[in-house]
Amino acid sequence: MAAMPRLSSLFLATCATLLTVALLVSALAAAAEYPPVVRGQVLAFPADEGSHPQYRIEWWYVTGWLQDESGQSRGFQVTFFRNRPGLDEGNPSQFAARQLLFAHAAISDPAVGRLLHDERVARAGFGLAEATAGSTDVVLEDWSLRQDGQTYHVNIPGKDFQLALDLVATQLPLLQGDAGFSQKGPDQGSASHYYSQPQMAVSGRISAGGREFAVQGTAWFDHEWSSTLLDDAAQGWDWLGINLIDGGALMAFRMRDAEGHAHWAAASTRRGSGAAAVTSAYRPEQIEWLPERQWRSPRTGIEYPVEWRLRVGDTWYQVRPLFDDQESDSRRSTGTIYWEGAVELLDATGAVAGRGYLELTGYGTRLRM
Repeated sequence: MAAMPRLSSLFLATCATLLTVALLVSALAAAAEYPPVVRGQVLAFPADEGSHPQYRIEWWYVTGWLQDESGQSRGFQVTFFRNRPGLDEGNPSQFAARQLLFAHAAISDPAVGRLLHDERVARAGFGLAEATAGSTDVVLEDWSLRQDGQTYHVNIPGKDFQLALDLVATQLPLLQGDAGFSQKGPDQGSASHYYSQPQMAVSGRISAGGREFAVQGTAWFDHEWSSTLLDDAAQGWDWLGINLIDGGALMAFRMRDAEGHAHWAAASTRRGSGAAAVTSAYRPEQIEWLPERQWRSPRTGIEYPVEWRLRVGDTWYQVRPLFDDQESDSRRSTGTIYWEGAVELLDATGAVAGRGYLELTGYGTRLRM
């Protein structure tokens, strides 16, 4: 009993120290200055295909459908994230975490019935983790996404699978929103610079389950950077990127509030190709997301709407997953759990109009960027 006062004093001193450190970290983060995303800024290629280290967050995102020689379809996802935490930026040490890099990769294989998923995280530096300016060249240890002209090389030696893919651009970049200014809420301060490369031709090899496959298919590439992506009312988002069978493209998203209602929405379509291509952007009132079927994860208990009816303009679609269990548990890197899966887009007749990926975030807890 005599030791109790001493233990209590030590406990209080430790709490005070931790509080001081927390306040210092908070002050350092608040001192960081991030450039705003501004409407009217012209995106330049290839310069804007590389890293924008002054902005707070950035990601390069590749998804697609692959077929092996037997005709079996699989989905794949590769995402590299860059984060500028704004902590201790004046520290001259090479060990200072001025930039952090994260990466997620997954294969959606119906024969497995769940995602094969892996992730990486590291601070930038020492030649082990870098995001280069001027061209897409992101490396995180032995994972990489590198651009060579119109070709992107993906190399992911994951824990339970491997991806070695070449993606070739077949169309000009699709500028999302207003010429690449993608508003994410009622306030224009919540926005990103955002472009896509739909209809990328994919070839290469994958391995999973102890077997290796030659594959080919079609991919969707996204690149976004921002300093303030989510406003305080946004709980998460639902996002869809579809390569249409006719060669066109469809992107749609909505931001949800804490009650699950639409807080903001946007969409774009490209019809045709080359000089004859027509791009259209859609306002929030022209878009509806209506969930049709829920799936509950047996691991996390989170319930996701995995089938949808979607209206873009005057056109209704149905969104149907390749299979239900495409939940990604990334708590070891970005701290998030989300649903990221291969889906088909059906038209009003029930025919397949396109294939791509659906992303559902903020269903367990509020998404924090």
